[in-house]
Amino acid sequence: MTSETTTPDPLAVARALLAGDDIAGLIRHLRVAGDQLPLTAVARLLHEAALRSGFDDLAEAAAGVAGGDGDPGERAQALFDFGYACVERGIAFLAIRPLSAAVELEPRVVPIRTELAAAYEREGRHREAVGVLRGYDGELSWLARFQLAYNAILAGDLVEAETAYAALPVPDEAGWAPARDKVRAMLVRAAAARVQDGGLGPEDLRGWHFALTGGVLLTISPWGFDAGMTGRWAMVGDSHVSCREVLRRVGVVLAARGLRPRSVSVLPDRDSEILGRAAARHFGLPAVPFAEDRADTLVVAYDLNDADTGTLGALRERTPGQILFERATNWTDPPLVSADICGFLRQAVKTPWDAEPRMADGEAFQTEADARRVEEIAASLAGTEPEADPGDGATPPDPDDVLLGFVNGVAETWMIAPREYVGSPGPVPSSRFL
Repeated sequence: MTSETTTPDPLAVARALLAGDDIAGLIRHLRVAGDQLPLTAVARLLHEAALRSGFDDLAEAAAGVAGGDGDPGERAQALFDFGYACVERGIAFLAIRPLSAAVELEPRVVPIRTELAAAYEREGRHREAVGVLRGYDGELSWLARFQLAYNAILAGDLVEAETAYAALPVPDEAGWAPARDKVRAMLVRAAAARVQDGGLGPEDLRGWHFALTGGVLLTISPWGFDAGMTGRWAMVGDSHVSCREVLRRVGVVLAARGLRPRSVSVLPDRDSEILGRAAARHFGLPAVPFAEDRADTLVVAYDLNDADTGTLGALRERTPGQILFERATNWTDPPLVSADICGFLRQAVKTPWDAEPRMADGEAFQTEADARRVEEIAASLAGTEPEADPGDGATPPDPDDVLLGFVNGVAETWMIAPREYVGSPGPVPSSRFL
């Protein structure tokens, strides 16, 4: 007797998810199986999903593609509108097919290419974004030239990026000038990082993180480096010992560059307040509330994604002597400003004072969150003995002298540009949860 396993019909699965009002499940399903469906079927599914979600713009754009009719010009416009709406609604992966089809119908229309490049960029597919623009044999717009240079950097192709930047004029509109400056700053930092031993190789996470964001990465994950992580974490349970060790490494970097902040500026969210007050104890400095114009201070954030938009806006521009340190940087959902010093790169994190799942005697249970006052937890953290994580032994050694060699090598290009948002992890890949 034999049993046969049948693969579920992807369209039937999508319709069932829609019928059950599981819009999030439908979007996850389309990320995995959407390319197996006709584009018109995807458009019909998204039309209904958008109506139920109150996204009238996406519903209207999807309806324009669902019928699959119209002359080539009308069809290209409908495909463009649908792709544009998908990008705007945060589902850029579903924009790539309609925008690619629109490019095939109207290969000479540059704005379609720039929108397709934007969709590829949102998805971290930077080489394909470059290909869409480099494959055009006519005159590119200023935006397209910027996208070409920017995505070439994110793809790790510095030769292409430098060529594209050389052809990127000062924009006529002053509002685009910061974008050009951003590319220039990246190339300047890349040149500094490239001269390091192994600089900007395919596994140089610290070098590429600096080139893209301007931040110094203190800790390379010692787990799974050669098994897909390349120095990042997917999920990590933080500890008092690790927090204390990263504060020690912050001190090593500050001392190496002769930086002597006069205070520790504490952000208002609880996680940052705990770490900030612990840092103040560690460095023997007063802890003060964050103020935009306070100079010569170490601003401490646990996770910048927890900061309000006003604080992030204030942090983008530099106050003299102000150093921004973030403990746990989310590399799959980066903050709106890039820290000058980054503790580690992770996708998900449990703070040392969070409740966390544990296992004992074969039974799973949840510990209670640390409910002590902020000052008590900070004092406990500051009193912990620092200790480096030994890891699995497969990660390249990263002692203080390696970190210091990097910091000293890039010193002239560190902390001189605005703290930009960079939404891509760049050319060094790491495994991640979808």
